[in-house]
Amino acid sequence: MIVLGADTHKSSHTIAAVDTSTGQVLGDKTVAVGARGFAALVLWARGLDGERVWALEDCRHVSGALERFLICRGERVVRVSTRLMAGTRRSSRERGKSDQIDAVSVARAALAAGIETLPTAALAGPELDIRLLVDHRERLVRTRVALNNTLQWNLHDLWPELTLPGGALFSKKWTTKIARRLARAEQTMRVRIARDELRRMRELTQAIKALQAEITVLVTEIAPQLVAEPGCGPLTAAKLVGEIAGAERFTSDAKLARAAGIAPIPASSGRTDRHRLDRGGNRQINAAIHRMAVTRARCDPETQDYIARKKTEGKTQRDAIRCLKRHLARRIWHLLQPPPPTETSLNLLT
Repeated sequence: MIVLGADTHKSSHTIAAVDTSTGQVLGDKTVAVGARGFAALVLWARGLDGERVWALEDCRHVSGALERFLICRGERVVRVSTRLMAGTRRSSRERGKSDQIDAVSVARAALAAGIETLPTAALAGPELDIRLLVDHRERLVRTRVALNNTLQWNLHDLWPELTLPGGALFSKKWTTKIARRLARAEQTMRVRIARDELRRMRELTQAIKALQAEITVLVTEIAPQLVAEPGCGPLTAAKLVGEIAGAERFTSDAKLARAAGIAPIPASSGRTDRHRLDRGGNRQINAAIHRMAVTRARCDPETQDYIARKKTEGKTQRDAIRCLKRHLARRIWHLLQPPPPTETSLNLLT
């Protein structure tokens, strides 16, 4: 088999072919980004002898177009985490840095990790739409928080005695009160700026609520079984669906847990038998499962019994939550599996 490691950039992509049996570099090719360059890469790769697999560093903003082009033409593509690249670059015998060296490093990182253990890339479906909407909403939320902080200071400068509850400027009731008070105040430059910030805050709040409603409808259609899980609201479910991008990409729940940085890493030596925390993996999936675990530990009786049982085994609260997260990764993997083919669909295939 030949592994084709790709070093992708905004304007050019470099591919290096590495033989899996010998580790020998069979060649490399650099092309401009675009359909013509991608086609030239496929023709060059098909000219190499042997079965091939493409290993793309998981930087989907720059590698997404190439990834989709390859999948549409029947090529097998796996994604290599950027964290895997760090160790490969440090242990490389080749000194220096270039696109060719980085492409070879991607291929060798894929070989070191094991091609079968890496997530397989697939064409984007409704999961991509959900991920884009969730990311867009989070950007608007961050913008609103920054604007809220500035507006709070302007209001404090105007009326030091004014005391607002936490998150008051996100509600219609308080924004209406503040808007009326600003309208009655002397129209100084600070008042003018505060009125403009308040107007933008209202617009952002409306946009965020509309996005949340749209996300809720989409994720309820795609994964109603996940939304129905205790501790998993529509936004958490949408984050999981969008970031996992198809649970069928992972051949087992253990691989999903490893990709999310939830599976513990063995760190034993001699008579010492221990595991350490994995700080790698997709931190977005990890954070979503952590929110789900903490919510269930607070509200779900079955989860509370599970935590209590783990504590009787000598684990701390933090260790029990980590065990719960691994259990939830297994549960989520099973819930997001595609439904088995029905008898009607099997009859259509035959």
